[in-house]
This record gives sequence, C-alpha cells and structure tokens, in this order.
Amino acid sequence: MSNLSRREFAKVAAAGSVSIAALGALARTAAGLAPAPQASASVLAPWGKQVGLELYTVRDLIEKDQAGTLAKVAAIGYKEVEPVGFGGLDPKAYRALLDQNGLTAPSTHTTVSPGPDLEKTLEGYQIIGIKYITAGGPRPAARRPPAPAARGGAGGGTAPRGRGGPGGGQRPPETPETVKRTVDNYNQVGKMAQTYGMQVLVHNHAMEFEKFAGSEQCPYDIILAESDPNLVVMQMDIGWASVAGQDPVAMFHKNPGRFVLWHVKDFMNLQYLFPQPEMTESQRMQVAGNWMVPFGLGGIDYKSIFENAAVAGMKHFCIEQDTAANWGDSVAAAGVSYKNLKKMLS
Repeated sequence: MSNLSRREFAKVAAAGSVSIAALGALARTAAGLAPAPQASASVLAPWGKQVGLELYTVRDLIEKDQAGTLAKVAAIGYKEVEPVGFGGLDPKAYRALLDQNGLTAPSTHTTVSPGPDLEKTLEGYQIIGIKYITAGGPRPAARRPPAPAARGGAGGGTAPRGRGGPGGGQRPPETPETVKRTVDNYNQVGKMAQTYGMQVLVHNHAMEFEKFAGSEQCPYDIILAESDPNLVVMQMDIGWASVAGQDPVAMFHKNPGRFVLWHVKDFMNLQYLFPQPEMTESQRMQVAGNWMVPFGLGGIDYKSIFENAAVAGMKHFCIEQDTAANWGDSVAAAGVSYKNLKKMLS
C-alpha cells in the first residue's frame, strides 16, 4: 500500500486521528451542536456483540472458497455479514451456511430492480433473513471491478459500487432531476419490499456530497428529502462521508433516526484532502483509496460516532475495507479491524 515502515505508519495514522477528530469538533461547533457527550462503557459495549463484516472485504477469498472463508470470518468473532452475492447458492443453502457458522445477514449489497423477478428475489432474501436491500436505479449501473488487480491507482485505489471508477466507466454528472428519478425507484422498490418486511438501503460514497453546478445542494440532500423514511433507510458509509469532508455526528443530529445502517471503514491522511477545493469527490476517493487501512489504524474519530448511535437510529453496522487483499491476507486484515473495534467498544 505504501513504502512507510510500520513505525512511520503508526505515527502518520496517529497524527491523522488528531486532525480528523479536531475537524469533527470544529464542524459540530460551527453547526451550533454541543460537543459529543462522553459515553460510558455500558453505552458502547453492547455494539461489540453484533459486529458485522461487509464480505466485499474478503471477496478475493470468497470467490475461491465461500464456505471456508465464512468459517474464518465467524472464527474471528464476527456475528453479522453483508453479502454482495451468494456464490451460486440458493437461499436455503445460503441460510444453512450462515446458520452453520452462527452468522446472520441483515443486509445485502446484491442489487434488485423492479421487474418480473423482484418478488421471487425478495422471497429468497426473506429465507436468508435479510431485512435491508439495495435497489438499482433506472439507469444501468457500471460494473464494479471484482478483484483488487482490476482497480486503478497505486496501492489499489477503490472504485465505488455502481458508479464510474477504474474499470467501471464514467457516468454523466448527476442533476437534481436524475437523482429524483433514482429516489423514485428506491421508493417504488421499497413499497414492494415492505410486504416482505424489508426496506431499501441507500449507501453513499463521496460523490453524493458534491454540489450540483451553481447550487449549494448536493445529491445526498435530495435523497434524504425525497425518500420515504418508512421504505428507505440510509446506510452511511462513514469512511467515504469523511473523505468528502462531512461530519457524521452533525448529520445524525440534522436527520435523527435516518441512519439505520453503517459501513465502518478507516483512512489515514484524510486531513490532506480537505484543503484541496479544486478536487472533485471522485478524485478524493481515488487518492483516499490508497490510504484505506484496517479499522483503528486511521484517523476517523469513531468513538464519538458510536457515542451518537442512538441519535443516528443505527441498528446494524459492518466493517468494510475495500483494499484488505492488498495487505496480503484479507481475512487477517479483517481480524485486525475486529480486534481494534472491540477494544474501542469495551
């Protein structure tokens, strides 16, 4: 990922932690919010009992040995997983594999769209135990690179799901109208999903926070305003929101209860992105992808974020490190993330 020694890496990560935490505090002050309260161990500890893993983190091993990889994930201590595919298994077989390892899958990033197969797909998800699903927009989504080697940039820069990026093609810039059409699709799928006890989740990257040309509004503003809270929940990717310079705690307070799901990922050196206003959010993501690290080795102030879980309305969260395979062993990287997160929550 870089040429830093382990000792130098730790120093840089520690410096990033101070900077990111300070930026968050400044943002909350500017927004007129009180500083995040200090939570007792009893407030944080329960979250340690349901730590989840986005299986995209270990996709390189899942593709080779799904059953064995899930067993290793469970052995680390993870209790929940978020699949991005089911390895060709039918719903009953996949549920059996989860049960065998003491795992549950409350959410999935396997996208569904309106059409004749939607109800059959939702029935299958119901068997697996999924409660939150991703819905495809009205336009075809760019294909996400399946392996780290397909990603562009030194050190395995990451491309977002379903959007332009290395190996995925570029889309025209979003407009308020295109975003509204996408949100209409979320609501449409959400109505059908509701009959199966499910809701649509909306996962962010950094681009959703890039303002429209000549406007102070960004796509995420429209998503929050136009999506039906009964049908659609936000899955805040805290890492990518931080790359975009957002303060998650301030967002929780502005829209309490909307952020039911979280993606927990960490970066170092993010402070160097914020003074670069000429960069687009996609460009920030390309750079930050090289600085993605296991949880606890970066600079995002996750303690204050978890202290505000009740304000967010968070029910489930999962660790994700898109570049875990670049560390030599994606399961080992997931193990580092788990250990550091458990330590923070204890």
